[in-house]
Amino acid sequence: MAETTNKNVSTTNSLILIPSVITLAITILRLIGELQNWSPAFFSRAAGGGGALVGISWLAPIFGAYFAVKLVSAGSGPASAMKSLLRAVIGVVIVVVLAFVATKVFGQGPGALGTITVGMIVAAVIQQGTWPALFKTLLTYGLAARIPVIIVMFIAIRGDWGTHYDVVPPGDSFPAMGWMLKWVMIGVVPQLLVWVPFTILSGSILGSIAAAIAGRKSQTHAAPA
Repeated sequence: MAETTNKNVSTTNSLILIPSVITLAITILRLIGELQNWSPAFFSRAAGGGGALVGISWLAPIFGAYFAVKLVSAGSGPASAMKSLLRAVIGVVIVVVLAFVATKVFGQGPGALGTITVGMIVAAVIQQGTWPALFKTLLTYGLAARIPVIIVMFIAIRGDWGTHYDVVPPGDSFPAMGWMLKWVMIGVVPQLLVWVPFTILSGSILGSIAAAIAGRKSQTHAAPA
């Protein structure tokens, strides 16, 4: 049992190694670009990133598809790619519905953010049921991608760098607080409880689609002439 567990961990770590290095490189590039005041279109310093083109959030679905293809080829695909995709879509619906209700009830305050965070966690966790191997891979990659961001945010907030890593959203949704609490509130909590679930959810969607396509290609090649 222990040998199997160690083999699975080694396989997962090998699978996410290159994507994690790419993600870390983009994180460092983004930080340098903001500190050097490069084009806001690519390196926005606005809270939340301002939709800048250089960032790591869009890598999650791309690597989700990559992981899926690799897992399918290794014999660790889902029992049903369509069921996996359906579960991912259900996760998206959960998040969208809770976000809509939360903003109606709580506005833009902490109550809404807390509700949406819970929705993201639930949406991510339910992905494990249909494709455990992809869930584990995306979870591990999500942590590998986001823990360096948490470290960067710690340093940026402590030094008040004025980057998107250390500024809070405008308005009164975030009251004045010490730098350590600020780091926990805008760094640790969102990165671990929102962005890691986002990685799992978005990666599961494209991963399931990639698995379905890979399965059809496999059936086509296996069909008799």
